[in-house]
Amino acid sequence: MLTSIRPDRDAVALAVSGLLGGLLLWLLGLHTQGGHPFSAPWLTLVPLTAMAGAELLRRNAPRAALTIGVLALVADQFTRGSLATALMFTDVMYAAVLYGAPAAARRLPVATLLVTVASTIGFLAWFRKPEALLIGLVIGLVSFVPALTGVSVRSHRAAAESARLAAAQTARLAEMDRTQAVIAERARMARELHDMVANHLSAVAIHSTAALSIDDPETSRNALKVIRENSVEGLAEMRRLIGLLREGGKDEVPAAAPTLAALDTLIEQTNTNGASGGLACSLEDTRAPGADPLPTPVELAAYRIVQESLTNALKHAAPGPVVVRLGQAGELLTVEVTSAFGSRAGPTAPGSGAGLVGMRERVALLGGTFGAGAEPGGEGTKIWRVRAELPVREREMRE
Repeated sequence: MLTSIRPDRDAVALAVSGLLGGLLLWLLGLHTQGGHPFSAPWLTLVPLTAMAGAELLRRNAPRAALTIGVLALVADQFTRGSLATALMFTDVMYAAVLYGAPAAARRLPVATLLVTVASTIGFLAWFRKPEALLIGLVIGLVSFVPALTGVSVRSHRAAAESARLAAAQTARLAEMDRTQAVIAERARMARELHDMVANHLSAVAIHSTAALSIDDPETSRNALKVIRENSVEGLAEMRRLIGLLREGGKDEVPAAAPTLAALDTLIEQTNTNGASGGLACSLEDTRAPGADPLPTPVELAAYRIVQESLTNALKHAAPGPVVVRLGQAGELLTVEVTSAFGSRAGPTAPGSGAGLVGMRERVALLGGTFGAGAEPGGEGTKIWRVRAELPVREREMRE
């Protein structure tokens, strides 16, 4: 408790300098008035000392400091008076507005203005001389002007604090935006990496397992052929991704993003990779021939959805047909991939579920709808259906 009311260095400096200045004026015999009831010279030191004590409380207890200061200033009027007492009172009034409660900061300037006006009118009516206006002027300089200065400084400090808080808030929002942008970019990179490489690595894993488990030279030769083709294509995809990620790279221009026109090649590759597992992939494109090309994000999302669906079929589908269907009605592109649902003999590749998450994220970014799951098929069988509906216009264009 004692620490909270301990005066700061500025208060001590003002109190000591005011007290020493008042003592110097007292020793020199310089007073502001004479002919008062308490005209003994030493009595001037009493309000001077009290005002110096009020200076010590100017910041930690501004209300108490102002109360002591008012009493000391009134008491000083009944002595010979000291200029130092009046000057220290101006600082006490200034500090009471600057460091006091908001209510006091609002009321003190009004109160001092009313006191100044009332005093001026009262002295003018009493003395009936124009010189009485000087008394009101002195009262205003001692009380109203310091209070007005305190209000101005307090307003500037409040504005500076508001600006600082606004700047800090802006910095926090910018950091949040940067963090979200980094997270979004990392998620996009993870989707691209998974979609580009998972298909090839799945084929490598399945055929390498077949080559190791089946003691047949022809089967091993075919498996190694598929492994080599997928390894080479996987490395090409990795180079393309590295080219996209490299900033300011001068080696090669990154290849263009894949489009739906490359689905024939993708399906042919899936037939090669899935032949040993009894998969037969086909494409049914019901879109009107010669239609306008789709935006690049839509083409890329549709291609990646088909690619990941075929990869999942290669990993998990039972022997049977794998059908890729493309259709467009108005401004909606439909992508659907169906495969036989169930277990199959022979090697398989484990899945993590990241492919479905990536497909769902791609569709959500374009404002479309996505669904995947097992459904009843014909003759008591089940099929696995992946269906996505993508707007053929980009979100920015639609909004």
